[in-house]
Amino acid sequence: MPSTQTLRLLSTFLAVTWMATLFYLSSQPMPEIDLGFTGQDKLVHLVAYGLLGALLLGALPLRTGGYSRGQMLLAAALATLYGISDEWHQFFVPGRTMDGLDVLADAIGALLGAWLLRRVVGKRPVAVRSPR
Repeated sequence: MPSTQTLRLLSTFLAVTWMATLFYLSSQPMPEIDLGFTGQDKLVHLVAYGLLGALLLGALPLRTGGYSRGQMLLAAALATLYGISDEWHQFFVPGRTMDGLDVLADAIGALLGAWLLRRVVGKRPVAVRSPR
């Protein structure tokens, strides 16, 4: 099993990569997505920022017994701040707009993603390797 430090580095790398991907996607004209229901873009935001919230939490130090509530809230807040900056960025992209409801979906998704990772990790015994 990889060390917690290796998992933190991997999570950090994936979080930064995902943030760059979100930035790139929001730099493009709005794609036509039809999932068959109203408000489908909010679901996309929820999932995208849920993943970001979980990755950011995974980048934080893992404590005995799992992640703390404060760490979960910090990860969700950082993901939400990124969502706000992304909406601001979209203001300057032709064919895109800022939307406060998108930020709300980002925040809810980030909190759910971080909460889910906290729940999963908190139920597993944490194997901490001693330094050699």
